[in-house]
Amino acid sequence: MWEQIRANRRRSVLLISGMALVLLALGWIGGELIVGPGGGLVGLAFALIIWGVQLTIYMTSAESLLLHGAFARELERDDCPRLFNIVEEMKLASGLTFLPRIYLVDDPAPNAFAIGNRADSGSIAVTTGLLHRLNRDELQGVIGHEVGHLRNRDVQFMTLAAVMLGSIVILSEAIWRTMRFGGRARNRSSSRGGGKEQLILFVVALLFAILGPLMAQLLYFACSRKREYLADASSAQYTRYPEGLASALQTISQARVPLSFASKATAPMLIVNPLQAAGEESSVFSTHPPTTERIRILRSMGGASLADYETAYRRARGGSCLGAETLQTAQPVAMRPPSTEGPIEVRRNVRDLTYRLNGYLPLHCSCGLDISVPERYERDEIRCIRCGTVLRIPAASPLPVSRGEGQGEGSPLRYNRTRQGWESFRCACGRTIQISPAFAASHVKCANCGRSINLQ
Repeated sequence: MWEQIRANRRRSVLLISGMALVLLALGWIGGELIVGPGGGLVGLAFALIIWGVQLTIYMTSAESLLLHGAFARELERDDCPRLFNIVEEMKLASGLTFLPRIYLVDDPAPNAFAIGNRADSGSIAVTTGLLHRLNRDELQGVIGHEVGHLRNRDVQFMTLAAVMLGSIVILSEAIWRTMRFGGRARNRSSSRGGGKEQLILFVVALLFAILGPLMAQLLYFACSRKREYLADASSAQYTRYPEGLASALQTISQARVPLSFASKATAPMLIVNPLQAAGEESSVFSTHPPTTERIRILRSMGGASLADYETAYRRARGGSCLGAETLQTAQPVAMRPPSTEGPIEVRRNVRDLTYRLNGYLPLHCSCGLDISVPERYERDEIRCIRCGTVLRIPAASPLPVSRGEGQGEGSPLRYNRTRQGWESFRCACGRTIQISPAFAASHVKCANCGRSINLQ
């Protein structure tokens, strides 16, 4: 496996170097055109500044920005214990040295992605649609695929390639707008003065402004296609059940629900590109291999080892996917029988989980209606729209004080627990406090106002 990982790294370096050349060429030509003869160095400096800013974002906050853009919420073990168990199983099977952080995206479309910009950390995000649509074997196959990306360190190069692509798009847009709105008069005067070189430079800059982002995007897409096969092979090896991932890919690709945060920038990171048809043939514009082909390879495996995947790959596509050294050291892995477990969460539980992560306070009326009260709801009670019953919103109350003492804004509160499962109540500041079933401490601290709340 390390042989293939090294080869992927070499290809990644070449591809990213190609994108860097496109960026620098675009900067030089833009400088010569906009600033004038000799302005290429200014354009190069401007291109490097843009890339430096993007690279700083990549090093410091690229992961959080992408997760924030997908409206992902980090999960704790008590939120979804069975999902955490699956991630831990794949961590142990893969030999990953860290437990990835797990995020949930409130989106009905089933999909998942992994992201990370360091070798010792990373995150896996799954959608709510994935949790209630897939059974345990299928979800394990998806998680194994994403852990494979982290183990093979694909996500670092994909995120860096996205930074390069963003820099090229920003610079191209700046050149195009300058040429369109600010450079016409000077270009006409230069052409009247016989500046053929300036006219040629204008045409070249126009071509680069249009074709530069396209060239960079083709390089970006080329980064991801080969890695999907390697991650599929890794998942089959970790789970010892290739059919799990094959069935999951089929379910995800056939879902007719649009993914809200899908774009050309994020599509290469997803397990199945929602912008690409399931049976679409692979081309230079494809971010992923055809899903039908990936499924066919997985379902034709005679075992669960890397050698079995290589045999199935050659039968389906011809050529080689894994290196000779990897195949020589690959140990045989027998397939395990399928489990009988269904989805790890039912739709209603997933809905309640997303409400809880977003700060909603759940109430249950005696008529059977469930009501979700948003955070910062100003009133202390709410009326059921079905039966008209007035429900009081659970809230922390001030502790009893001795005579002569007053209640300040930072004084402690108390709350009487009514059940052992998940429980929600409101702090005096309006923030919703969530208590998990495993929470055993005698007090909790409000993250908003810092008040200590005694639990009784």
